[in-house]
Order: sequence, then structure tokens, then C-alpha cells
Amino acid sequence: MNTRCLLPWEEQNATFYLSPAMMNASYPWDDKIHGLSQCKRRVNLTRLYASNGADEGGGNVGVSNDLARTSSSEGHMTCQEFVFDTSVYKSTTTSEWHLVCDRAWLRAFGDTLFMVGVMIGSILFGGLSDKFGRKPIFFLSLVIQLVGGIFVAIAPEYISYVIFRLIVGSTTSGVFLVAYVIALEMVGPKKRLIAGVGCQLFFTTGYILTAGFAYYITDWRILQIAITLPSFAFLVYWWFIPESARWLLTNGKDEEAKELLQRAARENGIEISSDSLNNLLNENDGTSTPDTKKASLLDLFRYPNLRRKSILLFFNWLVNSGTYYGLSWNASNLGGNDYINFVISGIVEIPAYTFLIFTLDRWGRKKILCGCMMISGTALLATIFFPPGHWGIVTLAMIGKLAITSSYGAIYIFTAEQFPTVVRNVGLGASSTFARVGGVIAPSVNYLSEIWAPFPLVIFGSCALTGGLVSLLLPETLNKKLPETIQDGELFGLKDKDLKARKEKKQRELQQLADLESIKPLKTLENGIHDSKQNG
Repeated sequence: MNTRCLLPWEEQNATFYLSPAMMNASYPWDDKIHGLSQCKRRVNLTRLYASNGADEGGGNVGVSNDLARTSSSEGHMTCQEFVFDTSVYKSTTTSEWHLVCDRAWLRAFGDTLFMVGVMIGSILFGGLSDKFGRKPIFFLSLVIQLVGGIFVAIAPEYISYVIFRLIVGSTTSGVFLVAYVIALEMVGPKKRLIAGVGCQLFFTTGYILTAGFAYYITDWRILQIAITLPSFAFLVYWWFIPESARWLLTNGKDEEAKELLQRAARENGIEISSDSLNNLLNENDGTSTPDTKKASLLDLFRYPNLRRKSILLFFNWLVNSGTYYGLSWNASNLGGNDYINFVISGIVEIPAYTFLIFTLDRWGRKKILCGCMMISGTALLATIFFPPGHWGIVTLAMIGKLAITSSYGAIYIFTAEQFPTVVRNVGLGASSTFARVGGVIAPSVNYLSEIWAPFPLVIFGSCALTGGLVSLLLPETLNKKLPETIQDGELFGLKDKDLKARKEKKQRELQQLADLESIKPLKTLENGIHDSKQNG
């Protein structure tokens, strides 16, 4: 939002625009922004205007445009009050609380707290949904989001505003991630792709529609309410969305799962016998329920194969998120209309996600994730061969954005299929936490352009290239049965030789235990003989 210092004779509701002569006479040149300063004004304005033929009411066009570049001998002072350009935005948090100049860092701080909220929510609501069920936690998150969104809109000052934004940020994980898991667990292996990518496409659609809301609603408080209220419509989902059958089965709620599966069969015109259902439940009784009682985030690090996969996935989430948000926030450097840039930033995600629909089930998750990350990394690293401002940088950056968007979409599905059901939401929540770390770091990485212009793209490119390579160490999940228990998750992806080695190790341990058991009676007998001799 454009701003300038309020001049001594101006009223609080002064208009932003002044004549070029008045602007040049009132504000010194700022080499950092290559324009007139937005944070300082000249001190002795009356004498300057008098000596240059300008008056305080409007200014003389004959005033030299070089006046702004004169030496600082006339004296400058830091602005205490500001005038904001309201031609595009009627009211913003920046204009209401003067988040400019020495207070500009508060804007970034608010965004950081929002991402911290997302990070907290990804762990909190992920764990709660694994413990209490997908459906109740989804609606709990939705209600908190609605209430928090309204409180954001009516926040009286900055501190309460950022606190409520943190709360809203935390609920985005509860709403989106839990809904994503519900979608994947409601369908079979052949439909996971459509369910997963469909969620991403609707997310992108909402992203684009936000620009439409902002175009017609230029007061930030009204805009906040406008984008919050539609969530009320989702409350009716309570009567349509069932609990996840997978969650019910893995948590020992057999009767509820049986009723849900029978209802699903009836709605699809399929007859399923009670014996078939009972066989399914009996298979589940001996495996999933004990694991469910003990499963937690720590289990992802307690077992070697799960630990290795988790670390690799967490790293890839951090890289994907950091690169995605870094490139998205860098879109403003394209110049032009903010609304158009925002819409374009969303539109480019549609072909990226559509690409996944036609390739993920054909080429596999791992190949797409690896390939897209490496394409993104290569494109971003190639920008160093172009001079600043060259169209080639923009082209390569957009290729990088398209590729990283595809990999970001793929990693959601890939990750959900890697973790066993009993910790799937916890695993996705932890992954999302690392993604938020990447999102928080991204603005700082972009700031490194002050040191060397290509630096951010080089860092993002290097990380994406590395992430693509390490993803080759993960097992493919295409058309594989989802792991249910911790044991399933630990065995998933192990090669035959690894399984054989583990079985041999287990047999040796059992043999050693048997040997120890066979020795115990001998010790008892020897002790008995020894004691009898002493007694004799």
C-alpha cells in the first residue's frame, strides 16, 4: 500500500496524491527504493517552497524535479503520521495501525504468527483426530475457525488481531488436513488420486476466488467477514459425512464400522453378507487394536524403517513448502496489478495439479515427486545464467513454480500412503509442521536478495534438487495396500533381503531365549543337589 508522510498543514483525512513539484519539494530521495522516501520528509518546508516558487496549497509545476536529490543540508525528519493511498484499498491493517517504516516488521511478524498457528494446529488437530476420530475434530476445527475469523475482523488493536490470526491459522490444519485424510480413507486405492488431487484443486479454486472477494471488498474488516461466513455452509456436512471406516476399524469400534459399511453397500446397490463383514472385523481384531492403543508420534522414530521414511518425508515437506511459498511471495516482483498477479499465481497451480491426475496413477508417486522436484531445482538454478530483470528469469521461475506445485500435490498423497492408519493423521500433522517451518523460513530466504539478487532462487533450487534425489530412497505406494498397524508400516517398503535378515534375527533371538529356558532347570537341579549335600 503506497504511503507518504503527513505534511504539517494537512488534515488527517488528506488525499494521498500531490503534484510532482510538491512531492519533490516535500520528500527526500531514497536510494534503497529508487524513489521518494515514504518514511521521511524535509524539515523546513515553508522556506523550501518559498525559495522554489511553490506554495503549501498545491505547488508550482515549475519546481525542479531535482530538488528531491539535493543534499541533506536542509534537514530531514522521520514521519510521525502518514497518508495512505486509498484508491485501490479503502482500508487495510497497514493503514489502520500504521504498519510502515519502523513498524513494517509487524506485518511480517503477523504472518509469522499465522504460520506458527498452522504449525501448532498440524500437530494438535492431527493427534486429536487420530485419538477421537476424524469427523468430530474436523467440525471442532471448523467452529473454532468461524469464531476466530469473526474475532479477527473485530479486533480492536494489533495484539488481539495477531492472536486471533494465530488461532485461525491453527484451525486451517484441522480443517484441511483432516478433510484430506477423510477423503483418502473413504475411497479405495484406485480412487485415492482423484480424492487427493481434488482436494488440492478446490483449495486452489478458493485461493483464486479470494482475489475476487478482495477486488469488490476493499475494507479489510468486511473482507475478513466475507471470507469467513461461507464456512457456515460446511456445518451441514455433519449430516452427510460419515466417520472414517478405517479409523473405526483400527480403533476397535467394530459395530459402528459394520453399520457404516452396510450403509455404504446399500447406497451403492451392493449386497454384502454378514459373514463377509464379520470376517473383515475378525481379521482386524488381532492386529490393529493393540497397536492403536499404543500408537503415537514417537512410534515414527522408534522403529528403524519408519524412522528413515519419516525423516526423508519431513525434509521433503520442508523443501516443498519453503520453495512453494518462496516463489509465491516472489510473484510481486513481476510488477503490474496486484489482483492479476494473485490470480495468475493461483491459475498456474491448476495445470500443475491436473498433470498429477494423468500421471500419478500411471508413472507412480515416487517418480513424479522426484522428477518434479528435480525439474524445479534445475530451472531455479539456471536463473543464475541470466542478468537481473531478464525475461528468462521470470520464465524459469514460473517453470519452477509449476513443478514444485505438482510435487507439493504429490507429496500429500505419497505421505498419506506411507504412514500406517493408526498414526496417519499424526504423521501428516508432523509433516505439515515441517512444511510450516519451510513457510516461515521462506521470507528470510527471499530477503537474501539484498546480498545477491539470485541468492534466494539458488537456495530454493539447491534444496529442491536435493529433495528430489533423496525421495528415491522412499518406497513406491502406487496400488499398494495401505499399511494399517505400526508393524505394517515398519515392514512396508522393506526389500526381500531386509525381511529375510529380520526374520533370521528374530529366529536367533527366539533360539537364544529357548536355550536360556532349557538351562534354568539344570541350575535348579544343581542347586538342589548342592543344598542336599550340605544338609547331609
